[in-house]
Amino acid sequence: MTLLSSMYTGVSGLQANGLAVSVIGDNIANVNTIGFKSARGNFDDVLQQSILGRNGSTSQLGGGVVLNDVQNLFTQGSLMNTGQATDLAISGAGFFVLAGSYNGVEGNYYSRAGQFVIDKDGFLVNNSGLRVQGYSVDDSGQLGGTVGDLNITSHNVPPRATTQIDMIANLDADAQVPAAAWDVTNAAATSNFNTTITVYDSLGNAHPVEVYFRKTAANSWEWHAVVDGGELAGGTPGTPTEIADGTLTFTVNGELDTETINNNTVNFLGAAAGQVIDFDFGDSITTDGGTGLDGTTGFAGASTVNFQSQDGYATGTLQNISVTPDGMVMGSFTNGEVREVAQLALANFQSNSGLDRTGGNLWIETVDSGEALIGAPNTGSRGSIHSYSLEQSNVDLAEQFVHLIGAQRGFQANSKIITTSDQMLMETVNLKR
Repeated sequence: MTLLSSMYTGVSGLQANGLAVSVIGDNIANVNTIGFKSARGNFDDVLQQSILGRNGSTSQLGGGVVLNDVQNLFTQGSLMNTGQATDLAISGAGFFVLAGSYNGVEGNYYSRAGQFVIDKDGFLVNNSGLRVQGYSVDDSGQLGGTVGDLNITSHNVPPRATTQIDMIANLDADAQVPAAAWDVTNAAATSNFNTTITVYDSLGNAHPVEVYFRKTAANSWEWHAVVDGGELAGGTPGTPTEIADGTLTFTVNGELDTETINNNTVNFLGAAAGQVIDFDFGDSITTDGGTGLDGTTGFAGASTVNFQSQDGYATGTLQNISVTPDGMVMGSFTNGEVREVAQLALANFQSNSGLDRTGGNLWIETVDSGEALIGAPNTGSRGSIHSYSLEQSNVDLAEQFVHLIGAQRGFQANSKIITTSDQMLMETVNLKR
């Protein structure tokens, strides 16, 4: 009976080490699988029987070994830059949350593999078509509080009418006062300098505005904003029409002293009436209480515009996206606007080791893992997001080959136990001859 037991002990060693080779082989096979987490086989010894000694003491006789469980190791994999905006990697703890049907089973899945794309319906999905979960942002920029599918391309930026024009220039102090009075129909000949800026109406239509500067006296200027009459409600195409005007005065040191604005309400054709556009030329001393130097100046030298901007824009459609470390998906739009369009969610578990593999770089929660704790990246113990990157497998090939050699030697040694026990049994059988 003892010799037969020793053979079964050897068989248990063959089975356990054979399974260990399978675990190691799985690790090696997935050395290039994005987001893969390696595993290891944990052995337990087997108690066969207790032996009662002549002195009454009790000892235990081992019965071999068993592969008790396969433990997944959730150490961080190295990050690889890909240049693809929708490739995302997690640095630290957490899993991407995915929802949908996989192998006919509907539910939530969790993954470290961030190989995502935007599908034909505008949703951010993985290679299996599962939708990435997160928090949506509405058109007003408000972040939602419910986790759901992320439709990235559904966001458009509505137009915004121009309400403010900021302009910084230098107006030549040595310029001569034009001989002829200001004439909007002959603006170039009755002004000293001009520049063009584009403004937008309530519909997002662009309108070029020509701003003319005319010297009226020493250190005194006036300005006139002009558009083509065809741009205005009731206007005549081809006829220049003034939509705003004002004055600028400078100190003897060329500092902007005062600025005024008049008649700056405009009715663009087909758009909302009564659009008010303010013009700001800098921090004037008397008007704004500024230094007079941070803005338009009146120094000797060529008249030139150093800076100009306005706060309106046309409607915009999404061009590309990027993701910040806190999971915020930023959309770049055709009108130059950059806005938040969504925020990714990450899930943590009380015990990652309790998760079940389902294939496809996916995990599902179990009783042993505990429920998913879902929240924004960089909150709690959740990690951060790296855009344009993927997390590589955490398999260490050198380590795996060492383990493979150990498992192979264990298999060989246990096979020796079986052959040795067989020879001893043969000797026992031959005793009757």
